[in-house]
Amino acid sequence: MKKIIVISTSLRNGSNSDQLADKFIQGAMESGNIVEKISLINKEIAFCKGCMACQKIGKCVIKDDVNAIMQKVLEADVICWATPIYYYEMSGQMKVLIDRMNAMYSLNYKFRDVYLLTTAAEDEPEVPKRAEMGLTGWIDCYPKSHLAATLFCGGVDGPRSIEGNSKLEEAYEMGKKV
Repeated sequence: MKKIIVISTSLRNGSNSDQLADKFIQGAMESGNIVEKISLINKEIAFCKGCMACQKIGKCVIKDDVNAIMQKVLEADVICWATPIYYYEMSGQMKVLIDRMNAMYSLNYKFRDVYLLTTAAEDEPEVPKRAEMGLTGWIDCYPKSHLAATLFCGGVDGPRSIEGNSKLEEAYEMGKKV
């Protein structure tokens, strides 16, 4: 049994990437894992100021939702990010959260496996590559962890247009294998 944190970065309820996250969660829970979903909807996440105080005190000095999210990420065995792709890159809110979790760099962390679920209107195979590279940059700062798997669902350009897509079943199966 693993403790899994799924971070859904879309700010739209029931978005396509959020639906992939829910299927991943369903599979992971059916396999007996403990799963917590963190949605960034209604979360207060300010931009990093680059003050580097976090490296001295082990948390960010900005008073918002990031320190609580970061603590859950530190204690998880598995992290799964779900993001829409905007202009061939991860969502801005995902990037801001990654930047703000800079305090984790010098702290002990449990996670080993990191997953990435992405959706986009475009359907070409290269569409998620920049988001994968950006996340891999974060993962590289945690040498005991690695990018375990990715799943991209392209061609979903409107709200809930992923419904009935075979990628939902793939996300479910990915979650079951965690």
